[in-house]
Order: sequence, then C-alpha cells, then structure tokens
Amino acid sequence: MNSILVVQGSPRGERSHSRRLTETFMQAWQGANPQSRSTRREVGRTVLPAVNEAFIAAAFYPEPQARPLTMQADLALSDALVAELQAHDRLVISAPMHNFGVPSGVKAWVDQIVRIGVTFNHSLDNGVSQYEPLVSGKKALIVTSRGDFGFGPGGQLEAMNHADTWLRAVLGFIGINDVTVIAAEGEESAEHSFARSYAEAEQRLLALARTF
Repeated sequence: MNSILVVQGSPRGERSHSRRLTETFMQAWQGANPQSRSTRREVGRTVLPAVNEAFIAAAFYPEPQARPLTMQADLALSDALVAELQAHDRLVISAPMHNFGVPSGVKAWVDQIVRIGVTFNHSLDNGVSQYEPLVSGKKALIVTSRGDFGFGPGGQLEAMNHADTWLRAVLGFIGINDVTVIAAEGEESAEHSFARSYAEAEQRLLALARTF
C-alpha cells in the first residue's frame, strides 16, 4: 500500500499558493491510489522548536541506547518526526520561497529529522569525513511558489534559489535522491503571467499524480 507524508510549510492559510497546489496534487494522487494512506505534518502554522544545546547534547550522546531520561525527552519530538518520515514511502514538501530560502518551519523540521546515527552516519577514513545516508526506498516531491521568474534551472535568478535546491541537498544527504520539483513563479501583482505559471504547475502535478 502506498503511503505519503505531506509536510506543509507555508505560514499562510487558504491564500497559500503552495498549499492549494499541494491539495490539488493530493486529491489527484489519492484518486489514483484509493488504497493509499496519507499523513499531514503542519510546520508552517504551528511552531516547531529550534535545535538547542540540550538537543545537540542528546543527539551526540556517545551511548545512544543509554541516554538519560532527560535526554530522551529532549529528543522525543525528533524521534516522532523521524519515525513518521520512515513510515511513509513518499514525501511531499509544500513550501514557498521566503527570502531566497525555505520558511522557518521547514528549516526547523529538517533540523529535527537530520540526525547522526538515525538518518545518516559519519565516520573518518584517514582523517577524511565519510557520510552514509540511512533513509532508503523513498521518493519526494517539492511543491513551491516563488515571487518572481527565473529561479529554476537555467533561469537568470537561479543562483539566488536556496529553497528547493537546499531541500534537494538535504534529502540527498539522508538518502532521498528521487526528488521532483514543481514550482509556480511570478508576482501576484502580475496577474496574468502568474496565473499562467500556476496553471502550468497545476497540470504538471495532475500528470505526476498518476505515477508518483
């Protein structure tokens, strides 16, 4: 049975373009996969805690199986988010570009799920760091909206895109390399050009839903 985890990153509600595009995709995907299950994780309109010193101390505790109860509590949310990710074979991250990057809630979610010994391993080979991804068998879709044109591959603003490009790097680091990005671009004030880009993104998502 297919399963999909949707991480909703926009702080906007019904006016969010990335949310509406994601819901269009999910309706089509669930229609094509009637026996599937889905989970939604809200990180845009709820506050995930930022990583702090207690989290770092617990995550890097030298004997993970013997962590004190206080450290286990410090990692409880992270453990739950990692288990949620591992329990699904597909991942959708819905996130607009904010100031050339991802919204803070998406960054907080990433910081909670990228864990040494849990979603990646680290070792030294003759003093050179070696990283091993520990997440396998998953594919991901990033649904995003951007406030101008040209942030995609080959675009004139590509170098300023630190949103879905960063997410690709993070997902690849933990082992999710099958990643599709679908974006709607343009200023809302440029009504016609944005509407055209949004419609194109919507059609791509509807087509993808049949095979994702």
